[in-house]
Amino acid sequence: MISDFISKRIRQEFGFEPIGQQSDLIEKLSVFIMSNDSHKAFLLKGYAGTGKTSVVSALVRALNSLEQKTVLLAPTGRAAKVLSSYSGFPAFTIHKKIYRQKSISDFRFQLTDNLHKNTLFIVDEASMISNSSSESTFGSGRLLDDLIEFVYSGEGCSLLLLGDTAQLPPVEQSKSPALEVKELKSFGLNVQEFILTSVVRQALESGILYHATNLRMHLARETTNTHPKFRLKQFTDIERLSGIDLIDAIQRSYSGVGVEDTIVVTRSNKRANMYNEGIRSQVMMREEQLSNGDLLMVTRNNYFWNKPYPEIDFIANGDVLEVVRIGKSYEMYDFHFVDLTLRSLDFDWEIDARVWLDGLGSENPAHMNEMSNQLFAKVAEDYPEITVRRKLVRKVLENEFFNSLQVKFAYAVTCHKAQGGQWKKVFIDHGYLPDDQINTEYYRWLYTALTRATNQVYLINYPDEWFED
Repeated sequence: MISDFISKRIRQEFGFEPIGQQSDLIEKLSVFIMSNDSHKAFLLKGYAGTGKTSVVSALVRALNSLEQKTVLLAPTGRAAKVLSSYSGFPAFTIHKKIYRQKSISDFRFQLTDNLHKNTLFIVDEASMISNSSSESTFGSGRLLDDLIEFVYSGEGCSLLLLGDTAQLPPVEQSKSPALEVKELKSFGLNVQEFILTSVVRQALESGILYHATNLRMHLARETTNTHPKFRLKQFTDIERLSGIDLIDAIQRSYSGVGVEDTIVVTRSNKRANMYNEGIRSQVMMREEQLSNGDLLMVTRNNYFWNKPYPEIDFIANGDVLEVVRIGKSYEMYDFHFVDLTLRSLDFDWEIDARVWLDGLGSENPAHMNEMSNQLFAKVAEDYPEITVRRKLVRKVLENEFFNSLQVKFAYAVTCHKAQGGQWKKVFIDHGYLPDDQINTEYYRWLYTALTRATNQVYLINYPDEWFED
């Protein structure tokens, strides 16, 4: 059978003999690849340390060697970068692949045509894919709906979804719809599901993966009403850290692996702002509001400043940008703005854009929305001659100040913002955690935070009773 040949190729690319679940998975993937079912889909769930990444990267290399077409996708730029680095092939964001802008003057995006034929679309970090109609700028506003419609509109195309159900689901959702077989079947898909649960031997030597596995075992058993216990003595890749030692530890990380490979993960925007302020003033010794080299995270999609750059579809919420040059500052409409040249860490393009400085310390989206409404009203006052509301709105939407980039510093972020990314060193902030907030959601939060790290985790200000002697 041809599926046996594909299985053999995957095993050759694997590098060593797969055993147990990994071997079973390779057989099932091989049969799936060769199936002629036009509505086939494969859902691969795999927890941290189970070897999902190894199997998928071997699969991509094997299919490439057999000239079987694949397209690699992920929900965010950072997740696409991680997928590309472990597979060895280019990866794109879902939005970039499946949508196109209606016109230069229209900020809305519509589903584009799938011109691929006989192509396997591999989508990583599927736990992050939402299906709530909040993104009305894009297609139907429901990302999972649009992804499936796009893929299966192509002749002979199919979908392989990869994800981890122990991670946080999309914001304000209790489950990840793209990882639910029932949800996928509602689209008329014939779904084959495989769940990798066995932790590979090498992973057992990692404190990060040991504790991640412990957390997801508690999730599976629904024993998440008491705090987890950390066992640090036999591991070197997970450490406890007091607030007193924090500045030195972050400085060492910046010197050792670099600012771009270090992140602080918090449970709230307020805590992230506090860390960002402290890191800039006490670790980086930066007194200015903004400095060359500062890392900024975009907090709202922007469709304005990318216009002169055909390779950039839009500047996405969650993109991390480095300040390359600081230009002219403005005080307009009772707010502060500055022109910057920015470099994308995930895609390596440079762009000139105006940034709204007042948003740097914003603690929640509601506050930014309130400021946006104030700015809209102020800008609208510039056009007293326009009395038709529709024309006035269009005029404001063309204004450079109203379209300024909304950003925060990116040294410390909430876990949802970190999801999909990986850093060599991750500092996890305990923050304020009442006993009644130790629950399933918290266990998912901690699991997601832990698994952002590839080399080292630091647990900041965790109480004594969370640790075994």
